[in-house]
Amino acid sequence: MFKYSLTFLFSFLLVLQLNAQKNTEPTQNEIAQANTIKESFQEDNVAVEKESYHITFDFNKSDQKVTVFEKINKNLINLDSRADIQAYCFYDGESEIESFTVKYKTNRDADYPVNDEAIKSRDLFHNDARVKYVNLDFPLKGYKYATETVKKYKDIKYFTSLYFNDDFPALEKQIIVEIPDWLDLELKEMNFDGYDIKKTVEPNTKNNSKIYSYTLENVAGMYKDESAPGPSYIYPHILVLAKSYSYGGEQYKIFESTQDLYNWYKSLVNSLENNNTVIKAKVEELTKDAKTDEEKIKNIYYWVQDNIRYIAFEDGIAGFKPDEASNVFKKRYGDCKGMANLTKQMLLEAGFDARLTWIGTKRIAYDYSTPNLSVDNHMICTLMKDNKPVYLDGTEKFNAYGEFADRIQGKQVLIENGDSYILNTVPVSDASENIETYDYKLKIVDDVIFGSVSKKFEGESRSSLLQYLNQLKTDKKEDFLVWYLNKGNSNIGVVDVITSDLSNREIPVNLDYFITIKNAISSFDGTAYIDLDFEKELSGYYFDERKTDYILDYKKHLISTTTLDLPEGYTVSELPKNINASSENFDLSVTFTKQGNSIIYKKDFKIKNAIVKTSDFETWNVFIKNLKALYNEQIILTKS
Repeated sequence: MFKYSLTFLFSFLLVLQLNAQKNTEPTQNEIAQANTIKESFQEDNVAVEKESYHITFDFNKSDQKVTVFEKINKNLINLDSRADIQAYCFYDGESEIESFTVKYKTNRDADYPVNDEAIKSRDLFHNDARVKYVNLDFPLKGYKYATETVKKYKDIKYFTSLYFNDDFPALEKQIIVEIPDWLDLELKEMNFDGYDIKKTVEPNTKNNSKIYSYTLENVAGMYKDESAPGPSYIYPHILVLAKSYSYGGEQYKIFESTQDLYNWYKSLVNSLENNNTVIKAKVEELTKDAKTDEEKIKNIYYWVQDNIRYIAFEDGIAGFKPDEASNVFKKRYGDCKGMANLTKQMLLEAGFDARLTWIGTKRIAYDYSTPNLSVDNHMICTLMKDNKPVYLDGTEKFNAYGEFADRIQGKQVLIENGDSYILNTVPVSDASENIETYDYKLKIVDDVIFGSVSKKFEGESRSSLLQYLNQLKTDKKEDFLVWYLNKGNSNIGVVDVITSDLSNREIPVNLDYFITIKNAISSFDGTAYIDLDFEKELSGYYFDERKTDYILDYKKHLISTTTLDLPEGYTVSELPKNINASSENFDLSVTFTKQGNSIIYKKDFKIKNAIVKTSDFETWNVFIKNLKALYNEQIILTKS
């Protein structure tokens, strides 16, 4: 009897399981729906039917902080035969995930394990950022899941923005924010132009609040373009500006003004216990033989660049509080905040006026007129010298004193100034300050090209090359230089390399060497075909289906001149045609001329603003197409 009961139970459970699986399988209508959505979002394998963010606020009386609850619901549908994705939610020391659930379309819980891990990156040593996630597999087209996460922010300061675009496209995205009467909060609409975002504002008399609702249909997923502008430039989003709250008949400021933002930053700085005892001896060592103040400053600044390893170290107060200078000095590593604080404290010990400085890199669209923690992502040190600011960024290896990386040029800075602050702007340099100059002087003997080459690197082209060289082991640098100069091409021989002082970041890098190039000439019946270009710069920068501007690391200017002496008894039968293109962001040209018994081949590529905009793509792509054709074209010589 027991045997038959057990068999019946197993059979019953199997039927239940099969029915459950059957109920989750997509219907013909759902498959048709997936096909229709795929027509609009052809590059995506998963879409969201409806996504809603519901934001509410509460007050924690125990620590006098406004808390935020963010409830996110997503209905996901598979657009391909199968797909595997991760559903995830980030949190850190100032937030927590209160619930994370995944359900089938039948509303039954999907038994996927929820993973909880620290965020790992090659740039991050230790931080308080974590992620909860599940690995979802969609076995069939039209298959559906529903996810729900509830995230709590312990302090409204850290709840900074709401974006409409996400990893996957959405047929409908709704953002609902319920603001209680006791909270003064502005929802600042950013990049809304060109989007049909429907907005409503309704009172909720039951809760003494106002409900703001934003709805956008057919929302594309975030672009997958590399080297794209920061998201704050290109996506519609809402900045959450928490200004103040009322409690017990009193009003308390949060970030009502830039002064309030600075006051909070300064409170974190004031809480540091900067005991500079351990750095005194090093400061004395670096300055005792210096003949001028500028030499003292450089010695300190360059020592920090060379001896403190930059690691994005985000810990405590969600990564906004600098580490003590003594800790950074002893550990020999730190994040931008710790390195800035060490630079400041060492300069103070040397008798200079140095101050911490907050800045948003060019990845961020905002300035300090918007008091919000998303306005900046970086910290540097400002030296006040002769009543003028000099910006020192220890994370920029091999930047010379007085030089500023492109990523902070033109950006507004918030400079420490006691109880007040100073707003200023980092100077902007011209692309020609980063110029790379190549000079080839070549001859032909027995179908082999040989000659001398001189290359010169200035500005950020110099510092980036020096940084790369110094990441290599000492015994590998000479090998790397040869590989770098011959581009790994076994047909190109490089010998007798002479360099400038590669330990001196204040002078251009000069590389002089002799070159031999085989298999660059083909000769038939008194006619020679010559491939004269060995670098082929920009050939890989054709922007075909790209949707966003292309951002370069820094402004670039290349001038390459190749002088080829013709072999005796040969004349030029045909030279490639000159090409050029210009816009407000670039000037590009390639020219061929004949002077006496020589061919002069010159490339002049100037990218003026470290950006190629989508509005430039048509002009740019025509030039690159012609450039690639020119690179494949040969110079034809005929024997007299």
